[in-house]
Amino acid sequence: MSKPKRLVRVAVPVPLRRQFDYSYTQSQSPVLGGRLLVPFGRQEVISYVVDFPKKTSLSPEQIKPIKAVIDDKPLCDPHLFKLIQWAASYYQHPIGEVFNACLPSLLTKGTAAQLTPEYYWQLTEAGQLAVPATNAVKQQKILQLAKAHQGKINAQLLQKNSFTASDLKKLASKGWFEQLQLSAQNTPLTGNLVNPTELEPNKEQHQALAQIYAKQDSFQPFLLDGVTSSGKTEVYLRAIAQQLERQKQVLVLVPEIGLTPQTLSRFETRFNCPIAMLHSGMTDKQRLNQWLKTKQGLTSIVIGTRSALFTPFKNLGLIIIDEEHDLSFKQQQGFRYSARDLALFRAQQLDIPIVLGSATPSMESQFNVEQGKFKRLSLTRRAANAQAPHSKIFDVRQRPLNQGISQPLKEHIETHLAKGQQCLIFLNRRGFAPSMLCHDCGWLAECNRCDRNMTLHQQLKRLHCHHCDRQIFIPKSCPNCQSEQLLPIGLGTERLEEALKSLFPDKQIVRVDRDSTRRKDAMHTIIDEINQGKADIIVGTQMLAKGHHFPNLTLVAVIDIDGCLFSADYRATERTAQLLTQVAGRAGRGQAKGEIIIQSHHPDHPLLVNLFTQNYQELSKQMLAERKTAQLPPYSAQVLIRAQANQLEQPMAFLQDAANVFKQYSQLEVYGPYPAPMVKRAGKMRVQLLLQAANKKQLQQVLNASLEVIETLPMAKKVRWSIDVDPQEVF
Repeated sequence: MSKPKRLVRVAVPVPLRRQFDYSYTQSQSPVLGGRLLVPFGRQEVISYVVDFPKKTSLSPEQIKPIKAVIDDKPLCDPHLFKLIQWAASYYQHPIGEVFNACLPSLLTKGTAAQLTPEYYWQLTEAGQLAVPATNAVKQQKILQLAKAHQGKINAQLLQKNSFTASDLKKLASKGWFEQLQLSAQNTPLTGNLVNPTELEPNKEQHQALAQIYAKQDSFQPFLLDGVTSSGKTEVYLRAIAQQLERQKQVLVLVPEIGLTPQTLSRFETRFNCPIAMLHSGMTDKQRLNQWLKTKQGLTSIVIGTRSALFTPFKNLGLIIIDEEHDLSFKQQQGFRYSARDLALFRAQQLDIPIVLGSATPSMESQFNVEQGKFKRLSLTRRAANAQAPHSKIFDVRQRPLNQGISQPLKEHIETHLAKGQQCLIFLNRRGFAPSMLCHDCGWLAECNRCDRNMTLHQQLKRLHCHHCDRQIFIPKSCPNCQSEQLLPIGLGTERLEEALKSLFPDKQIVRVDRDSTRRKDAMHTIIDEINQGKADIIVGTQMLAKGHHFPNLTLVAVIDIDGCLFSADYRATERTAQLLTQVAGRAGRGQAKGEIIIQSHHPDHPLLVNLFTQNYQELSKQMLAERKTAQLPPYSAQVLIRAQANQLEQPMAFLQDAANVFKQYSQLEVYGPYPAPMVKRAGKMRVQLLLQAANKKQLQQVLNASLEVIETLPMAKKVRWSIDVDPQEVF
């Protein structure tokens, strides 16, 4: 009688909600959470070990042997392994694809989980005494940079100061620098990790810190609810300092890559320890190295965007989520997860505190405070005696507008500029104009792949669809009637910048949007220019609405907010209130009092009136009460199922069949199917089905019972469909 085969269950990164059993020999030693090379169909693929089952439903001849064991140690610690499994289950996503999304891309391609040697350059004795030629400005600057950093320069420091490795190699050839390999012994994880500071916390900060310190060894979510410029970052820094002194590691999540450089700079000033920055702008090799260093305990603080949540830590003691309300923490494609919600699960598993900070907390976090799950820490006053800005709403009905700028607004800008202060003109719409129109026949530049107009980008001489990324050259004549009377319609940041240059020709104007910051380090350069006073007027989108601190900025003007006031999305009121509060918070953060001006054709709109006669905290109570009355999230749970195909009939038929399956469950409300708000996108016709239940547990039970049936529906393989648990956007 033959011996039973040794079985291993793996997650394969394919869009199938199941796992696969293989066999292995005695000489092979797969590990839980490690990688294997397995045959799959006609290919050999990287897979992940999730279990060692005692038996399988497959017959012996169906069980294929694995090809190779890649890892002799688990990639993930048990807590991170459990987080990935739970996330796959909760968000109803194939676990193999979840592993691929959570791991550095080089690991998903089979690269060994080993640190790549890192090097730095050490100033030699000859370099200390070197005197470059008078015209060798770059050499002088590199030597000064090295001397300011204990004679050491690494690749990150070079890049940060706009130098390259070849610049330094020239100096090494002169004998001024020598290249040395960085080892773990060079990394200070003990000793004085926190640099002294003269800043003293105010009473509210002291009270917040006392409560965080008291929960240093247990799971407790804190909502740090502080008005803009109230010193939330100082609370973060002191809470981190306590953990570092206990030899613990800290994870800090920020919503956007644009916030990471300035956050890193402030952290480097305060802490004398290894700090890693993880974001999508890193190379694959850099990301893997930081990932492995943190796993080995060679990094004390990790700062990153949402995917940094899946970094393995040797001894994690605290998680901080800055701007916790931000939509960027929800992944909107593929594995649709919320980094904020998963961070709470991870903190609970590790039994550590987690701090969620915001001047405009999400309704979900406010609800959790109401339910007693979160503890609110309030910072109600601006730090350093800064005064709250004064707010005005300008009624622009029947007023002449110069490219969106009214005469009263122009006069206010002039007043602030005359005092040597900076102004931020906010318009959340990039490009030159939202569309282009033929004056003679009325033709509009529409995207032939989406139900939207194409945006005019004058500087790039392109029409660009911001939804499918289609780009074409600006036509010289109308494709419909051949007229050359093509006019830009509407206002974008490019056009606003042009108008401001015409109105204030002697002032320095900078634009901050996705187009102007596309180049590497462009955002960092622009922020430095603003802080150095090289910009008088800043034209910006929501990239500037949060996190940034400009002490000399005293006027914030919102050009066009009316489009946000009448959205059909029930979250629109919350998002608009958050956006206005955050962008207004950029004004008056220094000694001079700030001013906020909002231009509107609907100055009596309840949102504007309530926001500026009360505050965000009071308004959020009203929004929560409305949600409760309507039984909308967070007082209920939702799932959005999306389907798309070349023809509308196919996804509509599939989701109608799916709706019939879901309607068997009395605890579920089923809405749809109905066409998506943008029916046609990237050439595909899109349909949606909304499910709602009283709570998340009920909804998960229905999904677990129904999805196997839905996957076997006749139309399931003829359309592309996805599940979005706790959807944040309907698009």
